[in-house]
Amino acid sequence: MGHPENPARVRLLRDYLARLGFNFWEPEPAPDEAILKVHTPELLRRVETGDFFDPDCPVYPNLAFYAKLAVGGAILAQRVHGFSILRPPGHHAGPNFLGGFCYLNNLAVAVRLSGKRTLIVDIDGHHGNGTEAIFLNDPKVTYVSLHRIYNYPGTGHTSYANAINVPLPPRCGGERYVEALEGALEKAGRDYEELAISVGFDTYKEDPLASLGLEVEDYYHVGYVLGGLKLPTFCVLEGGYVPEIMGPAAHAFLSGLEEGGARTGPQN
Repeated sequence: MGHPENPARVRLLRDYLARLGFNFWEPEPAPDEAILKVHTPELLRRVETGDFFDPDCPVYPNLAFYAKLAVGGAILAQRVHGFSILRPPGHHAGPNFLGGFCYLNNLAVAVRLSGKRTLIVDIDGHHGNGTEAIFLNDPKVTYVSLHRIYNYPGTGHTSYANAINVPLPPRCGGERYVEALEGALEKAGRDYEELAISVGFDTYKEDPLASLGLEVEDYYHVGYVLGGLKLPTFCVLEGGYVPEIMGPAAHAFLSGLEEGGARTGPQN
C-alpha cells in the first residue's frame, strides 16, 4: 500500500481545476533566509540532508527541493491571493520539528514574510500543531483550527493565548461544522489585514485519516463563511486522502470563497 500523501491527490486536483479553466502560476523554491524566519537552522539542515527518522515523513530523492518549492508556492499564493496546491503539506512542521507528512511549514513562512495582521484558519481534519507552535503569542496572528478530536497529533484540545481550537467529534457533519466555524470566527474578531487558510479535504466523509462527515457540497458553505470576512485571502493545501474528490471539493470551496466575498486574485 502506498503512502497516503502521494502525487495522485494533487495531480487529480490540478487536472480538475485546469479543465474548468483555472490559471496556474509557477513558483520558485523558497530561499533559505525565508525559511529561517520560522524554522531553526538545525531543522533546515535535517530536511536538506535527510538526517531524520519519522515514519510519516519518508526521505526521498530531491526532498529538500520539493519541500522548498512548496514553501515557495505558499509565498506566491500570499502575494497573488491565490491557492497553492503544491505538496508536501506543512501545518505539522514547527520551529524545530517535522512530522505528519510535513517537513517545512509552507503557510507559516508566507504569513511571517507578509508581516501583516493575519487570521489563520486551519480547516484540515488534523490540528496544525506546527503552525500553532510557530505563532503562539504572536501579537500579529490569531490561529483558528477546527479538527477531529482525539486524533493525530494529539494536540489542540483547548484554546489558549492566540490559538482558538475547536475539536469536533468524528462524522459531525457539515451543519455542525459550519456552526462551529462561525462561532470560532466570532471569537477571533475582525481586526486583520489578511486571511490565510490551511485547506484540508480530509474532513470528507470517506477520508481514512480524519473524517468529520463532510460532503463535497459542504466545502462550498465553508468557503462562503470564510469569504464573508471579505479579507485579502490566500490558501495553502494541507491534507485530503481521497484523491478523486480533491478537485470537486476544491472547486466547491473556491466557489464559496468567491461568492462569499473573499478578496482573491491579483489586486491593486
